[in-house]
Amino acid sequence: MSNNFMRLLNPATDSPCCMLDTMFDLHVPVGLSPPLFFHISLQDLFGVSMIIPLLSHHVKALGASPTVAGIVGSTYGILQLFSSTIVGSWSDVVGRRYSLLTCLLLSTLGYGLLGMSTSIALFVLARIPVGLFKHSLSICRALLSDLVSASERPLVMGHFNAASSVGFILGPVVGGYLTEHEGGFYTSSFTCAAIFLINAGLVWMIPQSETVANRNDTVCRNDTSTGYHENHFSKSVQNGSHTNSHHPLLTAETQQESTSSEKHRGGFRWRDVPFLQPVWKQLSSVGSRIHIVASSDMWDLFLVRLLMAIAIMLYYSNFSLAMEERFLLKPKMTGYLISYSSTLGALAGFLVGPVTQLYKNNMSALLLHSTVLTSTLIFLYAAAPNVWQVLLTSTFFAISTTIGRTCITDLELERGGVQASGTLIGAGQSVTAVGRILAPLLSGLAQEFSPCGPPSLGVVLALAAVALLLIRIPKWDARGMTKTAKFRNSHEQKLVH
Repeated sequence: MSNNFMRLLNPATDSPCCMLDTMFDLHVPVGLSPPLFFHISLQDLFGVSMIIPLLSHHVKALGASPTVAGIVGSTYGILQLFSSTIVGSWSDVVGRRYSLLTCLLLSTLGYGLLGMSTSIALFVLARIPVGLFKHSLSICRALLSDLVSASERPLVMGHFNAASSVGFILGPVVGGYLTEHEGGFYTSSFTCAAIFLINAGLVWMIPQSETVANRNDTVCRNDTSTGYHENHFSKSVQNGSHTNSHHPLLTAETQQESTSSEKHRGGFRWRDVPFLQPVWKQLSSVGSRIHIVASSDMWDLFLVRLLMAIAIMLYYSNFSLAMEERFLLKPKMTGYLISYSSTLGALAGFLVGPVTQLYKNNMSALLLHSTVLTSTLIFLYAAAPNVWQVLLTSTFFAISTTIGRTCITDLELERGGVQASGTLIGAGQSVTAVGRILAPLLSGLAQEFSPCGPPSLGVVLALAAVALLLIRIPKWDARGMTKTAKFRNSHEQKLVH
């Protein structure tokens, strides 16, 4: 395992200029380290998807009424809503490896308790650690964003999402098979716990370099004369893209704080608090990062994420019921259609890289076009006169949504700065969790009018996202051009002197 890779796994030991230069100087082949995390993501969602379809049946078997079952079922979503950003920011503070290990081990505990849940109280207790710390995929995404360059990030994220989708497709099949046997739910729960324990072992076995500190000091001294922003600008031009042309939001907004201490050479150190320091220092650092993101000008990206998340969830919310009422389609055939769409979504992850190259890494334009396509497909589904049109829309819908999710994540990292990728990805997951809470309510209200009500409402929300992008993208591009010009002028002045 390369020393550069280990430096990224233990960012608390790195100085700021080294960490940022390492992120963009890494020319790690995609086949070297990321596949480990592809494997972890596949196993992660494989284990989780074994459990998800069985939870409602198990809690009812424990004697819960439908109302109590609904309240218990919402516990996980509510905990995820509040913990996503906090845990993501914590991974920026203490480092990816330590935070990922903690999340995997506590998730193992939660699923192990679920395998012993013989009462509703124990069932709720088992969901608490999972709801608070089941953020292993988010941390893996943040680590991958650290590991690869900005131009490689969409490709790697697409493959990561594809691996996750494969796990989510296979898990219910195995879970359903195990449930047919006596004690099948408990067997599935313990199997899921064992999978998370294996993943924790894989992360733990990654070797750590003992010469990191000396290498960091050497690289920092060699690179100080050039500076991160000039190197970053040069690489963006060489890659033929505008990626990361926006000055990292979190670096800019913490510049004043970074100059208050001599140990913060070269900028604010987003990963300068190791996990061995007092908890209150870690919490203080986490709070400051969340505050900066909350007070940033990234509201437009998060709003687009929320609108599209609700629109997509409305598309799927009553899919089976609508197929039965509109086309008299049997549940078995509907299941085949959903499986077909899910498989295409997994395969679409491998298209992200070629498509972003086709767009020359212009993620703003790609996000706009994928959002327009998604809104069009939702409309065609809502107005479909027959099953064949539904099949056609499902085919392209799986592709457009997969590309759109990758684009929105990449833009968040581009505008916010990868040095706070955990905070940004966690905030995005919290926004999506809000969508999961609102979508069922909106779907129920829309179904009062028509089986096509939920997707029709989804069209309206998706068009609102398109309108927002049309208004805001020119401002993003103008801001990026202004800052690029500033970087170019600064670089030219340094060459003159």
